[in-house]
Parts: sequence; C-alpha cells; structure tokens
Amino acid sequence: QVQLVESGGGLVQPGGSLRLSCAASGNIFRLNDVGWYRQAPGKQRELVAIVTVGGNTNYADFVKGRFTISRDDAKNTVYLQMNGLKPEDTAVYYCNANIVRLYTRTSGNYWGQGTQVTVSS
Repeated sequence: QVQLVESGGGLVQPGGSLRLSCAASGNIFRLNDVGWYRQAPGKQRELVAIVTVGGNTNYADFVKGRFTISRDDAKNTVYLQMNGLKPEDTAVYYCNANIVRLYTRTSGNYWGQGTQVTVSS
C-alpha cells in the first residue's frame, strides 16, 4: 500500500507564506516525479509545480518567483514553499506522485487527498 498525505494548508493574509508538505508512506522503493496541483471552486485542476526524480523543477507562470518546490528523498517528502500569496492562490492543493513500489518495482500514479489554502484578509 502507498499513501500520499498533504499538510500545511490554512488561512493566510495576502502577502503571507505557507509551506505545504506531501509525505509518501507505505511500500515505497522510490519517488519519481512529483507535482503540486491546485483546484479552485468552479475551475479545473491545474499544475502548479513539478520536481523530477533528478531534482529539476518547473513552475506554472502564475507562481514563478513566488513558489518553490523541493524534495527530501530520505523522508519521501516533497514541499511547496509559497511566498507572496495572493487571493487568487486560494484553492485545494493536491500532491501527485509517480512512485516505484518496493516489492514489485512497478510504478503507479498516486494522488493525495488535498489541503485547503485560503488567502484572504
């Protein structure tokens, strides 16, 4: 069994910061690429940032310069540091990971349950 759990969301004022965590647990051999997505009410889910197994990163234009994605493979955890938050960043943030399973060495795509981020004064 493999599980992804996001944490770190909450209510923050415009201009504030939050750090989201995505922790993978279970029978894991390796995390491959991991991405953060978000979905605002009435909108489609969109990619925010991705970090590859090699540590390369890519960001959506609307978060460049404000958000930073990073990974700690020893902890099977990926982070999203969000600075300069804006009201339009309000959404449920989801973690998506391609994970190589420990015993079978096959890979699968997993989603977390999401964490709410609300930016409001």
